[in-house]
Amino acid sequence: MQAIRIIEIPKCKMVSSGRGFFGDDHFTAFYNWFSGLPRSMNSKDFLYWDGKGFCWLYLYEEGITPPERFEIVDFEGGLYSVTTDIDGKTDVEKMNAEVDSFLSENGFERDTSRFGLGNIITPPAVQKILGYCQMDYYTPIQSKSKD
Repeated sequence: MQAIRIIEIPKCKMVSSGRGFFGDDHFTAFYNWFSGLPRSMNSKDFLYWDGKGFCWLYLYEEGITPPERFEIVDFEGGLYSVTTDIDGKTDVEKMNAEVDSFLSENGFERDTSRFGLGNIITPPAVQKILGYCQMDYYTPIQSKSKD
């Protein structure tokens, strides 16, 4: 059984929180805004670290109106390997080794021109039962042959 899957996120528009940290007013406002939107089967929010701070993204769709303080940005999309673990308890070194091994064995490599993403996939009712959240970790990848 493979524990890593490969997905493609298409080019799209995302609502951006802008750079910040948990506890910042605009981060809290961003979370409160998208948390009030109807839930879907798949998470629509993604978090990444740009080396200076976090940025939270939410998939923009016609019909949603984000607060004016949040910019709508173009998201490049692309291929990602996805792994799942317990939020806050991930052995990142071990996970990265497993991802790198999988990529190497299957003709892929990391795409360092894009940021890795993460999102919490556990619904609130399940979080309460488990006592923790599961998180998907998205590693940008590309074909080794680049064709």
